Amino acid sequence: MSTPASGIESRDFEPGTVWLVGAGPGDPGLLTLHALRALEAADVILHDALVSPEILALARPAAQLEAVGKRAGRPSAAQLRINARLIVLARQGLRVVRLKGGDPMLFGRGGEEALALAAAGIAFRIVPGISAGVGGLASIALPATHRGVGRSIAFATGHATAEGDPDWPAMARAADTLVLYMARGRMAGIAAGLMAGGRAADEPVAFVSDATTPRQRVRITTLAEAGAVAAAIPPEAATLVVVGRVVALRDAIAPWLQTPPAGRLPVAAPVAAPIVAAVSGTA
Repeated sequence: MSTPASGIESRDFEPGTVWLVGAGPGDPGLLTLHALRALEAADVILHDALVSPEILALARPAAQLEAVGKRAGRPSAAQLRINARLIVLARQGLRVVRLKGGDPMLFGRGGEEALALAAAGIAFRIVPGISAGVGGLASIALPATHRGVGRSIAFATGHATAEGDPDWPAMARAADTLVLYMARGRMAGIAAGLMAGGRAADEPVAFVSDATTPRQRVRITTLAEAGAVAAAIPPEAATLVVVGRVVALRDAIAPWLQTPPAGRLPVAAPVAAPIVAAVSGTA
């Protein structure tokens, strides 16, 4: 295999293996070099809905792209079907990338896919990515931790599961700063639970939508008003919620934050019309 444009050797991406790759929070400049190498070498890329077109354009022109994204309220690929597809492709002797927004092992179901691959005897590699819960905060000059203000942080999902909701009153006491994924649609109830657990009604809350992309938008409010603000955010906007006193620090930092040019790619890469397929099924 030839050396890709990044100048990094890709010969260790063997045929018949799967790489679980984190695409970062959205900005293609935040890809790791290992992630870029995987895109340049893959035969097939199964990607999430949140992976930007600019990142997909870094795939080698001959790569087949398959959309397997999960979006709330929309038809989605069932996880078991995705697991099976990875196994089938690897057994065909292909180099397979499972490309996920953020980090594959943080609310990315990477663990489920790794278990499925291991059970099938398929060799795989995990390529960490910058989590939206870290990169998204940094992109808006919001420190996740800060001495004397926020000394601990907890990541949680607001998505309802068969096991039930998180214990929000207990979560209120878990850490100084809470970063919530998939919480926008249920924010009124989450805020009530956090206040029942002792969080102040006037505690600052930040909503960060489409972090690190040209569509990024920030909304600052209080815990008491969080439900109303969340209801006004378009459902298609991928949104993080940050609860904690660190949010108040942003006003002093953000005016001096330099914003990188929107959509700038980390390397020059041809933009090819991909072969697009979709894995259908219910979530």
